[in-house]
Amino acid sequence: MTPGGAPTSGPGTSATDVRDPGDRAVAPAAGSVAVGDELPPLTVAVTRDRLVRYAGASGDFNPIHWNDRVASAVGLPGVIAHGMLTMALAGRLVTDWVGGPGGVVELGVTFTRPVVVPNDDAGATVELTGVVGAVDEQAGTARIDVTARFQGQTVLGKARATVRLG
Repeated sequence: MTPGGAPTSGPGTSATDVRDPGDRAVAPAAGSVAVGDELPPLTVAVTRDRLVRYAGASGDFNPIHWNDRVASAVGLPGVIAHGMLTMALAGRLVTDWVGGPGGVVELGVTFTRPVVVPNDDAGATVELTGVVGAVDEQAGTARIDVTARFQGQTVLGKARATVRLG
């Protein structure tokens, strides 16, 4: 883990990266993927620092993502992560597995509960898992069903991605 809370490569932080000799990411081959196959899990610490960086990148400076007083005033239990940041983590799980963002045909989620981010160095731990839910060998695609959990509760519903297989 970096000082800012960004995950580093290693156990529990990043999916296995398949590389070809030119060091380019390679999508799994259509014939090698089956329904029920699990993606390597991804665990990410979402810190206040990460929220500030995401706000800068996205332009979403809503104070519920950085100000405890405002978050409490609108009925939230504390500062919450941007929903789109949580969705991006689901996208990262999938892109790590499929070999890069070019392999993702579609990604959709429903936001079911917020990720509350404490004002400490540890942040909020989001755990993501994925499983192959369907394979269309004729189209060369697979559906990935993603689960994102925070404090044991699902934070993304109907999280699914369609990916192009190699």
